[in-house]
Amino acid sequence: MTSVEIYTRQYCTYCHWAKELLSRKGVTFREFDVTGNLQMRQEMIERAHGGDTFPQIFIGATHVGGCDELYSLEEAGKLDALLGRADGKSGESPRA
Repeated sequence: MTSVEIYTRQYCTYCHWAKELLSRKGVTFREFDVTGNLQMRQEMIERAHGGDTFPQIFIGATHVGGCDELYSLEEAGKLDALLGRADGKSGESPRA
């Protein structure tokens, strides 16, 4: 499976929803909590080509964007392919 990295901050509902979707799909991800860490936040912004909202999600070399983009990929049936798997287990959106 392709590596997944997610930049988050504490008390972020969108971060929670993104991590919930990934966990529900059985995806292991590396989380970077940048709360209070200006250097790491700047690294995130540079890596995300100016994206400064939370979360910022990377699947392999692909910058997915944030929570909305992650859920859009899931709803379009494209997330599993990006993750490098063909047997995805989709669930309901917690935002429904």
